[in-house]
Amino acid sequence: MATPYAPGMGRLILTNATVLDGENPAVTGRTVVIDGDRIQSVSAAPPTAAPDDEVVDLGGRTVMPGMVTCHFHSTYHELGSTAAPYGNEYPPAYQALISARNLMTALQWGYTGAVGAGGSNDVEPGVARAIEDGVIPGPRFLPSSRELSTTGHSNDASPWYWDLHSTGAVRLCDGAEAFRAGVRTEIKRGARVIKLFVTGGHGTTAPKHQTEMTRDELAAAIDTAHSRGVLIRGHIVNKPAILMAIELGIDIVDHCDDMDDEVIAALVERGTYVVPPKADAAGVKLLLGDDYGAIGFPHGAYAGELDLYVREAHMAPLDVIRWATRNGAAVMGRSDDLGGVEAGKLADLLVVDGDPSADITALSGRQPAAVLKGGEVLAGAL
Repeated sequence: MATPYAPGMGRLILTNATVLDGENPAVTGRTVVIDGDRIQSVSAAPPTAAPDDEVVDLGGRTVMPGMVTCHFHSTYHELGSTAAPYGNEYPPAYQALISARNLMTALQWGYTGAVGAGGSNDVEPGVARAIEDGVIPGPRFLPSSRELSTTGHSNDASPWYWDLHSTGAVRLCDGAEAFRAGVRTEIKRGARVIKLFVTGGHGTTAPKHQTEMTRDELAAAIDTAHSRGVLIRGHIVNKPAILMAIELGIDIVDHCDDMDDEVIAALVERGTYVVPPKADAAGVKLLLGDDYGAIGFPHGAYAGELDLYVREAHMAPLDVIRWATRNGAAVMGRSDDLGGVEAGKLADLLVVDGDPSADITALSGRQPAAVLKGGEVLAGAL
């Protein structure tokens, strides 16, 4: 194995590569040149190497874009049979360490990007800053707010006689102005994604038909998030609430259990993203991600999701790879920089044994041989 490359050494030249760009079938016999943190060129003919260039013959291994997991609870924490509910009773400093560990686990499995879907005690923004500043390794991370909803909603589980306003994972807001203030406060604390609990259902204690926010509350939350330039997503299960949220401009619908033809048409018309997928053929913008870290569903089990969509939902591997790369980059607002293997994009890349577009187990059955973020090998080796 070559010594792990880091930017500043000269160019990194990957020869004899199979290139899978996230959109089209793989192409063999390519050379990928990385200069600093970006891809300089992708071509059929290798350039002449300078003395300080690092040249690595990949022997036909696949180079593909890094993936993005778009429903990520970095503070969720399972400790075998003694798991705390989502790890919420642990101190914030402990949760920050768990967040960093879980994000590194995602990176090792090929996720060079992650989008938060609810984090406890405001720790995710600090962890994201530590990654950005180079204090710890990790994927590009959009940190989430706590989960915002109303008094008595499906995650407001503490007994009333405890006299608790909320748990560390939840911010309770009642009324449109309270939601405006709640969203603004979460953004002030560093959230780049606002998470709402709009309905019950999908694993919560409340029935799915229970809508837990009014139209005015939901509109206020969405408007405020967008006015401050951040994404907003919602746990939304029943059809009326899904359609209301799409109409009001929510960015991501989580779960979307009551998806039907009318919902699909609305999602396509508004360009709303959905986690997890049901309607790729219609043009819905689908993303990867789920509630990893919950009991029996540990972080690091991400490969099962890829297999599920290919083997059980009968999706083509290339479609699932597109969700993970192109769509993931788009929801992060980074389509110009991420999600492909082409000149000018950031070198967030995976080196994989085999061709995942032909056999998804090349990607899901084991960790990538190497994971590069901004041209630097952060996991594995070339």
